[in-house]
Amino acid sequence: MPNQAATADPRYTRRPPARRFSLSWRDPRVRNIFWQVVILGVVGLAVWWLAVNTMRNLEVRRIATGFGFLEREAGLPIGEHLIPYSPADTYARALLVGVLNTLRVAVIGAVLATLLGTIIGIARLSRNWLVAKLAAVYVEVLRDLPLLLQLLFWYGLMQGLPGPRQALKPLEGVFLSNRGIKFPWLVWEPAHSAALLALAGGLVGTWAVSRALRARQNATGQRTPLWPFALALIVGLPLAVWAAMGAPFTLDMPVLRGFNFQGGATISPEFAALLLGLVLYTAAFVAEIVRAGIQAIHHGQWEAAGALGLKRSDQLRLVILPQALRVIVPPLTSQYLNITKNSSLAVAIGYQDIVSVANTTINQTGQAIEGIAIIMIVYLTISLSISAFMNWYNAKIALKER
Repeated sequence: MPNQAATADPRYTRRPPARRFSLSWRDPRVRNIFWQVVILGVVGLAVWWLAVNTMRNLEVRRIATGFGFLEREAGLPIGEHLIPYSPADTYARALLVGVLNTLRVAVIGAVLATLLGTIIGIARLSRNWLVAKLAAVYVEVLRDLPLLLQLLFWYGLMQGLPGPRQALKPLEGVFLSNRGIKFPWLVWEPAHSAALLALAGGLVGTWAVSRALRARQNATGQRTPLWPFALALIVGLPLAVWAAMGAPFTLDMPVLRGFNFQGGATISPEFAALLLGLVLYTAAFVAEIVRAGIQAIHHGQWEAAGALGLKRSDQLRLVILPQALRVIVPPLTSQYLNITKNSSLAVAIGYQDIVSVANTTINQTGQAIEGIAIIMIVYLTISLSISAFMNWYNAKIALKER
């Protein structure tokens, strides 16, 4: 940063002379433009040749092109769907069901893998020899086994459960059989929807109160606890709305009738095996990321936190982990991307995600290019969304120097 005297010197205030643009090969700008035009031209010609050649081959083989098949009736049965669906619906809706199935296993898997991986990563640094070694064995074994093998193992284990008549009953109303996991589920009524909306409003309100309290603390130095407001908004408000609408609460209990269960909710063997395999496998990688992030923090931070009288658990929660997040978040993004892409292995165990539904669609319609393009667009969109969100979060927690 030049001082005032140096700023007044015309040598510092004068702009450097602009270089004249000349159409000469010795000018680096000309060479840059030339090679960029050449590369763009080569890429464009390659794309054009591939497109023309593909269209000609499809025409010779009398294979239809375009996305008009999306409006046709699919006739494709899908066992698990988050939105209403029947085989009489269109291919577009069937593919949407596949996308939602992929998102369901990816989102739940990412959350569970993060929780489990964080616990195991911290356990690897435990002062308890047995806990640390057990965590190390988990990481080394699960990381070195192929994911597909693990998925087949868990699916085989689910299929090895007894039939519905001999189903295991670990808890009242919960049944484990080769048809999946049956458990009681709430009979949904309008009061529950209203309570859910109130919960969403309570979360937003808690976030707003948190920002206001933080601003007040920065201005006055006085700290006001957040938990009374959070308790009132997140717990009290939904309960009040639910009670005001009659407090309905009826459980739909699964009951064995004939050869299968009726009522309640079901987790299919395919979904359970896929989720279990993805979570256990990804958690091993997350654990190593968490361990490395914690070890990246200087030991002086532990000593400083200990000098304040904090317990080791509070040192980890309040001092170490917030700093370690800056190291953890970037590689954690890769694991979220991996768990989403690895969910495509669901084809091997019969879970109908986007890849499975798209493959069936290709077999029925013969339009492979469109089907593969849909799969690529879906995974590209999900991957870019995850990257954008994690980059935003990483920038938010980044150390800001003043």
